[in-house]
Amino acid sequence: MDEIVAVNEAKQYIVVKLDGEQYGIDISFVDNIVRMQQITRVPKAQYYFAGVINLRGEIIPVMNLRVKFGLESKESNGATRIIIVKPENNAKIGILVDEVREVVTLEEEDIEKVDYDEQGVSLLGVGKYKETLISLLNIQGIISELDNG
Repeated sequence: MDEIVAVNEAKQYIVVKLDGEQYGIDISFVDNIVRMQQITRVPKAQYYFAGVINLRGEIIPVMNLRVKFGLESKESNGATRIIIVKPENNAKIGILVDEVREVVTLEEEDIEKVDYDEQGVSLLGVGKYKETLISLLNIQGIISELDNG
């Protein structure tokens, strides 16, 4: 018997908080989520780079998403996390977020595509989950912005 292939493809997103707003990161890009740790500053790095961390012997650059999005930098607390992402054909990079909330599954019809780029933030769209809206980040776009400086 042939398998029936679903037309709608559901995707999972890790929901993170930044300054009270919820953002979704496609789980397929996420390599690891680690607690806040010592970040070593790097001279002459882009202004939104917090520095680098040593994760089990691997040096990983860490981007402060708050600063990248034009928000005020804030002290880290117990909820602060570094999400290690590995986009296609790119090295791993850490993304500093205020808090990791949950993993949600969104169907294609739950996602409203966006054709504008608000605040220079790379968005894929806005996901509707229960009663909340989640801005879906284009991780590939954010990382390639880094390459272009």
